[in-house]
Amino acid sequence: MPDTAPLALTPSRPPLPGPPAAPSAGRRRPGARDLALTGAAALLLVALLVGAGWAGVAFSRGLSVGGSSSSSSSSSSSSSVGDDGAGPVRSADLTGVGGPSRDQGATGEAGGVLPDGTSAFDVDVPGLAGLEPRLLDALQRAATDASSDGVDVVVNSGWRSAAYQQQLLDDAVAKYGSAREAARWVALPTTSAHVSGDAVDIGSWDATDWFSRNGAAYDLCQIYENESWHYELRDGATTNGCPPMYHDAGEDPRVRP
Repeated sequence: MPDTAPLALTPSRPPLPGPPAAPSAGRRRPGARDLALTGAAALLLVALLVGAGWAGVAFSRGLSVGGSSSSSSSSSSSSSVGDDGAGPVRSADLTGVGGPSRDQGATGEAGGVLPDGTSAFDVDVPGLAGLEPRLLDALQRAATDASSDGVDVVVNSGWRSAAYQQQLLDDAVAKYGSAREAARWVALPTTSAHVSGDAVDIGSWDATDWFSRNGAAYDLCQIYENESWHYELRDGATTNGCPPMYHDAGEDPRVRP
C-alpha cells in the first residue's frame, strides 16, 4: 500500500443563486402618474366629442361657430317705410297669399266685400289679403305718401271671388238691361282683374285725383276712362308713364265676353 494517506475531499459549495427574474411587463401595477395621464386623456376625448356635437347643431341651424347667423345678410327683406306696422307689408310677409288661399266660391266679406272705410293696410280682410303682393305693396306705398299730402286713401274693392264677381255682373245686367251694356262696367268672373287679384278700386274723389296725378310713380295706372277709381299695376309706368286708357271695359280685349 502506498505510504501516503488519501487526500480528504472538500465538500462542494452549493451554486450561487442567480438574479431574480424580472416581473412580466403585463403584470406591472400602474402608478399614480399612469392613472393621472389616463384620466387627462379621457377628459380631453370627452371635451372634443362635446365640441363636435355643438358645432354640428350650430351648423344645422344656420349659425357659424361664433354664434352669428350665416344667412342673415341674404334673408333680410326691406320695407320702404320701416317695420313699425305703418309701412307696406314686406314681400316675405305675403308668402302664400292669394292663389289657393282665395275661396272663389265665397260671398260677403270672405268673397272680397270690403267693410266701409277699409284702408290699404287692413290686410286681415280677404279683399286686401287676396291682392297680388306687388300690387298691394305699390298701393300701400302710394297710400303712405298720399297721407303725407293730407289725403286718406280708402279702398272700395280689391280681390273678389268668382262668386262675388258673378253677383256684380248679374246686378249690372239687371241695371243696364243687357249683358253687352253691363260688360262696359263689370267683367266676367273668368276674365276679371279683380278675381285674379290684379285690380283695386280707390274710394273718395280726392284720393282718385291724387292717384291720377301720382299713381304712375308707383306703376299704378287707371285703365278705363269711365272708371276713375280702377287701378292696376303696369310695369315701366314709373319711367315711361301709363299706357293709353280704354274708353271702358268693353274695349279691353282681356275682358271681352
